[in-house]
Amino acid sequence: MKQSVFTLILVFAFISSFFAQDRLTGRAFATRSEVIAQHGMVASSQPLCTQVGLDILKAGGTAVDAAIATNACLGLMEPTGNGMGGDLFAIVWDAKSGKLHGLNASGRSPKSLSLEYFKEQGMDKIPAHGPLPVSVPGAVDGWFELHSKFGKLGMDQILQPTIDYANNGFPVSELIAYYWGRSTPFLSKYPGFKETYTINGKAPQKGDVFKNPYLASTLQKIVKGGRDAFYKGDIAKTIASYMKDQGGFITYEDLAEHTSDWIEPVSTNYRGYDVWELPPNGQGIAALQILNIMENFDVRSMGLGSADYIHHFTEAKKLVFEDRAKYYADMDFAKVPVQKLISKAYGKQHANSIDPNRAQRRIAEPKLKDGDTIYLTVSDKDGNMVSLIQSNYRGMGSGMTPTGLGFILQDRGELFSLEEGHFNVFAPGKRPFHTIIPAFITKDGKPYVSFGLMGGGMQPQGHAQIVINLVDFDMNLQEAGDAPRMMHTGSSQPTGEQMTDGGTVYLESGISNEVLRNLSRRGHKISQRVGGFGGYQAIMWDAKRKVYFGASESRKDGQAAGY
Repeated sequence: MKQSVFTLILVFAFISSFFAQDRLTGRAFATRSEVIAQHGMVASSQPLCTQVGLDILKAGGTAVDAAIATNACLGLMEPTGNGMGGDLFAIVWDAKSGKLHGLNASGRSPKSLSLEYFKEQGMDKIPAHGPLPVSVPGAVDGWFELHSKFGKLGMDQILQPTIDYANNGFPVSELIAYYWGRSTPFLSKYPGFKETYTINGKAPQKGDVFKNPYLASTLQKIVKGGRDAFYKGDIAKTIASYMKDQGGFITYEDLAEHTSDWIEPVSTNYRGYDVWELPPNGQGIAALQILNIMENFDVRSMGLGSADYIHHFTEAKKLVFEDRAKYYADMDFAKVPVQKLISKAYGKQHANSIDPNRAQRRIAEPKLKDGDTIYLTVSDKDGNMVSLIQSNYRGMGSGMTPTGLGFILQDRGELFSLEEGHFNVFAPGKRPFHTIIPAFITKDGKPYVSFGLMGGGMQPQGHAQIVINLVDFDMNLQEAGDAPRMMHTGSSQPTGEQMTDGGTVYLESGISNEVLRNLSRRGHKISQRVGGFGGYQAIMWDAKRKVYFGASESRKDGQAAGY
């Protein structure tokens, strides 16, 4: 009898422990529940920076105030993805006016550099690192444009938390330490990098306390002198002098003449939801184009992770990225046919060209005849929401680390084409094609979801997958980001490189062998890997309950937090 009771207890304990480790709600792949709060929410890729933004909200700051504070903090704590040497794009929901505002705070190429220079040097592509790919950094001007329109607290209060962390130090988190360690060996050859970004000549490890007093000093100058301290003061002079010494072309005049632009976001309606992106020079409309194609298929019936879904999505992406390679560019230099590209008719035309049983190896000429990153989102007690993305490109950027400033200059200029006549061909004073894109969803003219998913060419693919997860597969905000993703690489690029072999479809774990074999039979080259599928943050407004839902996925070190 005692033995039977003992056995029963063991069985019960086993069953209890099993269920204690399982998710009682939601999908099995979800890493956690959504965060829910009434008064405000911050979601970023670094928990300490999320808390900085949350403190600004609690101090009475607006969503924009908190977004700037969070971004400044991320520039310090996640230099592997962003910083003051990079560019910024944002979409802001202004509760007072009841409308969306778009900001393009990306910089332009040096006016003293020409296409002929690259030809004379025998180059057919702009280098990834060094002085040549550097364009004017637009982030700081972006902060001040956002603040002048939607800010409340002083920039001294907004930037002080980052100044304190830069002076006193912060512990480096795991994923950031990993990428930092990968960049340090090949960027250390550039003057200023070791002095700024290493500890005794080595990248900081997980848990190491890192300080950046140079960055603290630069931020203090910006607090005192505003955006002009960066673009017209000693900071600009230091950047220009450093670039000249390194054989670069960015001048004091390039910095002094920089401006950001307020622009109108563009949208498509996907099964009753209006999805918003910013027009080129970014790649946001690629997400809208993919959604317009996928709307022609019964995605819900296909099912998440099915061969049909993966095939049709991949083929849609290939078609859209051919348009991206041909047309996406600075609209001050090229007549990009945005409205035609995001039209339902054009999406249907693309959808009709997809063979349901065969992958396309090459994509025909587009039918139209007209010519590593951080993402954060913030909402506040008044209903304002900010979708903001900021980046250096290629992780830590060009390697150009101006003396004593505490940040690296971006290498966005690498994305220019050197092909004469190309929409995105290099020209002086031109914005390069940009990968970083913020997104927003409205429903019946009201704010619904502010979201983004960083990661180069993964971004529009990720944006479309998030929308499909929410709308077609009925996922909650956290599940939509945690669900296994797909990513196609090998499409033609805005630099002029052409797709010739159909590319590769990368899949996260969780896809059955049967599906993999089915996709291979259709002609897809399939591979599975860890990493490279982007980093997602999101905030959803529940108008019925008057609460915010927040999500931050497990692929990054991030956190969503509210109050």
